[in-house]
Amino acid sequence: MTIVFFSNPDFFGAEKMPQFMSMPRFTSMLAEGMTERGHRVKIWSPGSAFFNMPVKGPLKKWLGYIDQYVVFPAAVKRRMKECPEDTLFVFTDQAQGPWIKLVEKRRHVMHCHDFLAQFSALGKIPEFKTSWTGKKYQQFIRNGYFKARNFISVSHKTHSDLVELIGDKASKSAVVYNGLDKSYKQQDQVKSRTILGNKTGVDLSQGFLMHIGGNQWYKNRIGVVEIYNAWRDLGNTLPLLMIGAAPSEDLAQLISSSSYTKDIHAISGLSDLYVRHAYCAASLFLFPSLAEGFGWPIAEAMASGCPVLTTGEAPMNEVAGDAGFFIPRRSAESPERWAKDAALQVQHIINLPSAAFEAVVEKSLANVTRFDLKSALNQIEDIYNEITHS
Repeated sequence: MTIVFFSNPDFFGAEKMPQFMSMPRFTSMLAEGMTERGHRVKIWSPGSAFFNMPVKGPLKKWLGYIDQYVVFPAAVKRRMKECPEDTLFVFTDQAQGPWIKLVEKRRHVMHCHDFLAQFSALGKIPEFKTSWTGKKYQQFIRNGYFKARNFISVSHKTHSDLVELIGDKASKSAVVYNGLDKSYKQQDQVKSRTILGNKTGVDLSQGFLMHIGGNQWYKNRIGVVEIYNAWRDLGNTLPLLMIGAAPSEDLAQLISSSSYTKDIHAISGLSDLYVRHAYCAASLFLFPSLAEGFGWPIAEAMASGCPVLTTGEAPMNEVAGDAGFFIPRRSAESPERWAKDAALQVQHIINLPSAAFEAVVEKSLANVTRFDLKSALNQIEDIYNEITHS
């Protein structure tokens, strides 16, 4: 089978961090997996000729759109003439919707990760308002993927969101969990704390609370600090490590105003190696997201033997399964009450007896066996074959 993977441009990736599976990395995972299975694979993505012009500000983004939606489609039309009739065209992200029209009469499938930007543009997410131009852009994307016939969603939550957006028009719509990177695994906790402590200059010998994520509204980093403050008010002393993008202005202000600001450490630029040590070293992984497409850090933490406290809504509870601890979604009306209740959950987990803690770790390790990379690629290959021979 000949497979052409469409990949997002990498010139809009300044906020992406190496520990997260960005779309280009997801594309590489698919391409490598299908190549290993004997398929002929190509990856097509926009160039950056216009984006690289010496301009700054908002205009640079619009020049990038020229690369994506003017130059690239013209190149695709030329390349398609050399593709065998049975070629499968794979869109690795639902944001590539505008390119669907290029191959809508050929065999194709679209991978869907999350529709948060889509629902925000439709006014269905009160925590985040989309600008007028943003709404038009998301409509442009939606009009594109509405023409697609086959879909693979990363979670049941994403699948249900897809159905809400397009109805039941799909010829094929499946759910396949992504495969977890095998490098996330249990390691000696004391050793990991020493290695990470030496790297960060923070005393982690007694443990710490951990969060990982960017400044996107749904990551709820404000809520992380609120929970930590409430937990420290109970008389606890462990530090908090917030790994990811440098704090936004609002988050930085909240951290600086905290009574425990000296123990809140925002750490950017950690390599994958140190992120893996962080998961193994943490006393608790705190992940109170408001929404996710999947929530990979939950699985990464569990695979590393770290207990997880997350939001009890899909897809976070879908990923955490029966191995996670859950709190309600942050309440905008009573955030203090929410933080205090969550802090009690933190207290409970941190104080688990050793036998109970080991039981949590065992359930966590068992839970993440659902996210096997080889199994995921096998399922995806089966779907690709089914579409190709339909």
